[in-house]
Amino acid sequence: MKENINENERSSQSQESLILDHMLRGHRITGMDALNLFSCFRLPARIADIRKRGFRVNSEFVTAPSGKKVKAYWI
Repeated sequence: MKENINENERSSQSQESLILDHMLRGHRITGMDALNLFSCFRLPARIADIRKRGFRVNSEFVTAPSGKKVKAYWI
């Protein structure tokens, strides 16, 4: 019998772990970083998942090289 696995959920969990590890190593992360490094289009959702696990994730708006304001996250 084939196991019913939601590939999107599995991918989200992997991205969450990668993003958490990135931040625990002292790095900040923006949406563009998450997309480029981990193919993650939904960084705020992954941050919410990490917060649900009890981690205190800080955030602030920063200016990207393009001049746009983007949110950066870190632990």
